[in-house]
Amino acid sequence: MANVHEPACRLCRREGLKLFLKGEKCIGERCTFTRRNATPPGQHGLARRRRVSDYGVQLRAKQRARRIYGILETQFRNYFDEAARRQGVTGTVLLQHLEQRLDNVVYRAGFASSRREARQLVAHRHFAVRGRTVNVPSFQVRPGDIVTVRERSRAAEPIARSLARSGGRSLPGWLSLTPEQFRVDVVRMPERSEMDTTIDEQLIVEYYSRR
Repeated sequence: MANVHEPACRLCRREGLKLFLKGEKCIGERCTFTRRNATPPGQHGLARRRRVSDYGVQLRAKQRARRIYGILETQFRNYFDEAARRQGVTGTVLLQHLEQRLDNVVYRAGFASSRREARQLVAHRHFAVRGRTVNVPSFQVRPGDIVTVRERSRAAEPIARSLARSGGRSLPGWLSLTPEQFRVDVVRMPERSEMDTTIDEQLIVEYYSRR
């Protein structure tokens, strides 16, 4: 399984906004992004104030989306190519593919404090889809799928902690959570208004269209 090894806090500073890659730390006073006043990483971060080209803006939009979902470059490009082949608006279809990843569903449901943690929990076989254990974070859920925490994993500290602290996190309408059963139902396909608003998918389409 491929992993993203870049320092999470450095990625937030590079993108100029909180990506919430480290869960609870991103909310509290220990957040590096807040403590360093959102300056870009590197020795001369404050001096990096120059005009960004159109290509640079498109690249940043692509990198931001890739980093939010914790995906490597080749895998992200494969998602885009698949979205381009499907019917519908390419940018929206791309985001739907990203939202339908099992690790993202686990995070959205509140079973993990971040997508990185969700990715690890899935890889360690803590979740099942339609009663069958799945350990592939990129597994694509479909409308009608039921994602549950396996019986032996329901007392796991990360899952219990995340559920206890996820009360303030809004659940998108395409998911239905039953916390007492450790279950989340995929009701329908996600709509654009229910996906990340910090991502400009049109810039991503423009980025790949010029290559």
